[in-house]
Amino acid sequence: MESGETLASPRSLHPLDELEPLDALGPLEPLGSADPLPPIEEGQSFGELRPQRRLRLWQLAPIIALAVGGSLMFAFPLAFESGDAGPVVAMLGLLLCCCAAGWGLTAARRLGQTWPGLPAQGSGARPDWRFVGGYAVAIALLAVLAVWRVARLR
Repeated sequence: MESGETLASPRSLHPLDELEPLDALGPLEPLGSADPLPPIEEGQSFGELRPQRRLRLWQLAPIIALAVGGSLMFAFPLAFESGDAGPVVAMLGLLLCCCAAGWGLTAARRLGQTWPGLPAQGSGARPDWRFVGGYAVAIALLAVLAVWRVARLR
């Protein structure tokens, strides 16, 4: 190769003098006659072929156990005012309840379930701001009430 030539230059390629005939490969056999698919009736869907997406017991058990344990830890100190450790145990129970709720929401989101007013994941639709605002106000109100009740124990 000369110094000015590149690999793809026409002078570096050798022309083919002859091509082998395709008959040398042998006859091609057809794949067989495939039966045509029946026409899709109105309302028929192929989505029914997929298994149902639902949470299994082994996925739900830790979420339920955390929620039950957390709610009991939150409720008993508040109900029976159990000394100086009551607010700490109640806040720990509230934290466990919130963790269980977050895990439950994450699991439901992975299954494609959404809250009312919120679009499905990947749909490209925007959430309705009224629902988002309502959820934010409800969560903030519950958090303020829980902290206020725990603070009243002191």
